[in-house]
Amino acid sequence: MREYIVQKGDTLHRVASAFKLSADTLIVDNPWAATQPYLISGQVLYIRPSTDRKYVIQPGESARQIAKQFGVELDELRLANPGLAEHDFTEGKIIVIPEDHEDQIVRLRGEYGYEDLKEDLAALARRYPFIEVGSIGTSVMGKDIPYVRIGQGTRKIHANASVHANEWLTTPCLLRFIEQYAQGIDGKHIGTSQWVYGGSPQDLLEHTSLWVVPMVNPDGVELVQQGVLPTHPLYHDLKKWNEGRADYRGWKANIRGVDLNDQFPAYWEEEVRRRGKIGPSRRDYAGPAPLSEPESKALADLTEREQFDMVLSIHSQGQEIYWNYRDLEPKESRDWALRLAAATGYRAVKLGGSDAGYKDWFIQRFGKPGFTVEVGLGVNPLPMRDYDDIAAEVGMLMATVLSW
Repeated sequence: MREYIVQKGDTLHRVASAFKLSADTLIVDNPWAATQPYLISGQVLYIRPSTDRKYVIQPGESARQIAKQFGVELDELRLANPGLAEHDFTEGKIIVIPEDHEDQIVRLRGEYGYEDLKEDLAALARRYPFIEVGSIGTSVMGKDIPYVRIGQGTRKIHANASVHANEWLTTPCLLRFIEQYAQGIDGKHIGTSQWVYGGSPQDLLEHTSLWVVPMVNPDGVELVQQGVLPTHPLYHDLKKWNEGRADYRGWKANIRGVDLNDQFPAYWEEEVRRRGKIGPSRRDYAGPAPLSEPESKALADLTEREQFDMVLSIHSQGQEIYWNYRDLEPKESRDWALRLAAATGYRAVKLGGSDAGYKDWFIQRFGKPGFTVEVGLGVNPLPMRDYDDIAAEVGMLMATVLSW
């Protein structure tokens, strides 16, 4: 076995992915890793040789047949097996099956974090020049909060994700749709991930401007995924706000202990009274005032500036779509919620007893359709094995919205 020294930002799943191993295999070789919530920079991991996928050629098979069977490109199969011929296969020969979707930019390499987001946005912008990438502002810790824009149409639609820190799986799910949309528009990099939602993405591009903020709460996401070291300026505060827990996977708030989806000026005082939280916490503290946090303020400023026609805030979990707010929503909101429910298999729910959310404020402020969508089922953070299913559901949701 070789030794690997843990670096800043490493997690068990990220290291396992880098060496083409499962997290379970890594734990077997490093059993102490299962007893601490996070890896610490400088720790040594023992890494066994990776086990590539291999396949024994069956009688009469060709390279094309094997590539199709495993869902990989023929060229990728040939690159992984130099000298492999289309015909004259040797029965019983062992070949390597390459990783799926090699041409796909957005994919999980362990927990999907802020650095993954920046790398993927840069790669998407390089490949698809019609994608605009920028920043709506900065987080408490000075991280840019990226946005993605596709299209110049008069109909403006906005979607955001990872408002809550431990709901980070919503980010790659939403960004995966952006890549599919771009592939459909471009038509050159379709590969195994072609546009599957019907209609013409080129037509959608002409009529719609889609603005996406894929990670509203980057500081919180990093905290959930990597924990916090004593060198962090808020280390002692965070430990207190997390009630002494060393594991931050239950953390929803931003890095100052403020729940960003309780921050918007829509009966904010009522939400404060209902929640009963009077100080920073891992969840449910609405802050000292509406829009006190730079992340929520940046999102509100973007919305005021662009005057969106419809917004969606992607959360987890529950497989539900909330579409109303104090009977202030436009009459078409319920019909839209039913359409989105039919597309995703989720339930359209008329929700009461909740204020100060982004969707609530948007409906109250602009009188236009706004939705909170709770994707997936289980406990946050949702397991990475659910990524493909949830990404498909988010894709159906977004494609339906764009067809409006």
